[in-house]
Amino acid sequence: MIFKDYYKILGLDSNKVSMEDIKQAYREQAKKYHPDVNVGNIVSEERFKDVNEAYQVLSNNATKRKYDRMWNTHIGNKRKKQQYQESKRGRDAIFSDFFNMFFGNIKEKEEQEETKDRKKSQIKGENIETEVPVSIMEAFYGMNKKVSLRTIDAKMKTFDIKVPAGIRDGEKVRLIGQGKLGQNGGKNGDLFIKIKIEKDNRFELIGYDLYTSLYLTPWEAALGTRANLEGIDDTVSVYVPAGIGSGEKLRIAGKGYKDGKGGRGDLVAIVKIVVPKKLTEQEKDLYEKMKQISNFNPRAK
Repeated sequence: MIFKDYYKILGLDSNKVSMEDIKQAYREQAKKYHPDVNVGNIVSEERFKDVNEAYQVLSNNATKRKYDRMWNTHIGNKRKKQQYQESKRGRDAIFSDFFNMFFGNIKEKEEQEETKDRKKSQIKGENIETEVPVSIMEAFYGMNKKVSLRTIDAKMKTFDIKVPAGIRDGEKVRLIGQGKLGQNGGKNGDLFIKIKIEKDNRFELIGYDLYTSLYLTPWEAALGTRANLEGIDDTVSVYVPAGIGSGEKLRIAGKGYKDGKGGRGDLVAIVKIVVPKKLTEQEKDLYEKMKQISNFNPRAK
């Protein structure tokens, strides 16, 4: 196989040249033998391929060093006696047999590195989800809440969470970039905090309605009355019809939980009749008289 003098192909007399010299020589030779300038000239077409092949090797520091070692052995001071010779190149091949023999492995490594880099594409980190309990009052009015959570590296970290007013049970607050770490330069995942609204000793949230208890005396339930009832944001006056029983419900429209559309659900009062545990003598007498004169029997069929 013929050794190819890439320096001579680029019109350079020695390998003692700079990268800028190589680039300049390449531009001149490429312009001279470009197919557009030499239409139909097979010799110029092959020479143009050689010019590109020479530049491919000499413009890369690694391949240039490898080539220079061979150049000093094969040519060196004997260069003046050497003539430009063509190495075999397969049909439609970009590089000659000489190039493939000595530099093909370097090209393959570069392609392998490119493939490896492509495989190492940026991967976004996984999202993390956890659940945080809040009271009905906190959810209704909204608040900034500090929450301490254990991170993936088993360390405790405190997060500032903004709970928006009127958030629904099961809705999530998103903290961008607080999830698992991304790979290969990818973005971190997000932390999703699921809000769990817990019922308290005053209210229970069902849908958009707030349920609460309305405590009545036996005589209020029997005679009917108007009672004040504490809602979540104000006090409402409730009309209690005569003869109401425990477990019955009174619905006050528009005084419940926020529906997210500017409106509100209802406040539902569950009646609970409370009997006094201790009676005065006068109260006992009244109950005795009622017992004697009343025909009411809740156990009668």
